[in-house]
Amino acid sequence: MHAPAPTAAIRTEPGADITLLRGGRAVALVATLILCVLSYQLNASMLTPALPDMAKELGIDVGAVSQVSSLFFLAGAIGGIVLSRWSDFTGRRRALFIVLGILAVGTLLCLFAPNLPVLLVGRALQGASSAAFQLAYIILSESLSAKVFGATLGIITAVNGGVGGVDGYIGGLLVENFGYRSIFAVILVVGAFAIACVIFTVPKDGPVVTAGKMDWWGAAALSVALICFTYFVSQGGSAGWLNPLTLTYLAAAIIAFIVFWFVEKRRHSPLIATRHLGSRQVWPVIATTVLTLSGVFAVINFTVVILSQTPKIGFGLDAATAAALFLVPPAMIGVVAAPLSGWLAGKVGWIRLLRVGLVLSLAAVALIAVVPQNMALVIAAIAVLGITYNGLVLTTVNGLGVLLSPEDAPAALPGLNGAAFGIGAGLGIGIVAPFVTQITVGGFTTALWISAGIVGLALVASLLIAPRSGQRI
Repeated sequence: MHAPAPTAAIRTEPGADITLLRGGRAVALVATLILCVLSYQLNASMLTPALPDMAKELGIDVGAVSQVSSLFFLAGAIGGIVLSRWSDFTGRRRALFIVLGILAVGTLLCLFAPNLPVLLVGRALQGASSAAFQLAYIILSESLSAKVFGATLGIITAVNGGVGGVDGYIGGLLVENFGYRSIFAVILVVGAFAIACVIFTVPKDGPVVTAGKMDWWGAAALSVALICFTYFVSQGGSAGWLNPLTLTYLAAAIIAFIVFWFVEKRRHSPLIATRHLGSRQVWPVIATTVLTLSGVFAVINFTVVILSQTPKIGFGLDAATAAALFLVPPAMIGVVAAPLSGWLAGKVGWIRLLRVGLVLSLAAVALIAVVPQNMALVIAAIAVLGITYNGLVLTTVNGLGVLLSPEDAPAALPGLNGAAFGIGAGLGIGIVAPFVTQITVGGFTTALWISAGIVGLALVASLLIAPRSGQRI
């Protein structure tokens, strides 16, 4: 028998029952939060061109150094859940300082790392700072009016997709001229400036949102489940889904999640109560996020990229040209589309706009599947996904993560939803990789139709999302 969830006086809509920031103070807050999330995002987007140089200087092969990315994102999934939920007990401002402090320590370790193990520790700490995104979303909802919440959340979402591809280009220039450590020096400066801005612009914490203590046992069990599931996806994509080690990781993930479920039923202040996990405000949002990323992310960032660089049956482009035609345009379009989508969601409804975005994204993916060898149409469809996926869908699922989170645990759903992004991206690539790597027209077509089917499932999941009683979103 589990104890009733603690009660707390919190808002059900952005900006309710609190002194809202307006004018210059609101602009300063948004600028500060952009800096905070940029401090994390640069670690994700600027490092890719640095991997070969990193391997050379540390005297290791590129395969080993690839761990700096995989560990970073895994730590991000865990940190996003744990540290954002912890903010319900410690306060948003204090939690943001902790997150930026962790980022600074991790960046210093990476900057001066003499070997791979130290570098990996630093990257894990940097990854944990992904909670900056969830904290930014929540702070915006608590500090700004509903009218501006959507647009500002869209701006943060746009940063989450990278700075229109420019950040990766700058990372390449830094590596070429100063070595990979210069990237960490730049990130350290940006992070330090973000900390200074937080001091002056982020409102001081009031009474804590949630009574009780942080559920560290639940956090540990869920972290183990995430780690095992991540390795299940990675192993399944490379060694096969029926490989004994793959199935072992899956079994371990299921066991850990069952343990998490029973831990949550017994805690006075759980990471997220089981009754909330089973509600139409929580699990359909998480399912929609996982399925959307599994479907669309794999198309943009994997299948089409491989197709574009494959001669004869593909477009036969070099890597730079392929990126310029298929990766940069949706990112650039998303920078504009995401804020507009957030503003529009406040007008027509967050759930409705999400469904519209998914329908249009499904149409775009299906078009690519029908004519995968028509470069002009594929380029056009990818550009459309910059609006429908990077703009409409990603903005609305992030917003719904904040708006539909349980009243007694307002940071719980944003954290879980953030982890769902990473899980979905990895899962989608793992599912289609065996077909894409056949390097045949049939293989590419099958992969694209599988992705389209997954997006269709995401649309079905979105139809099950429902607002709380009396909530108009």
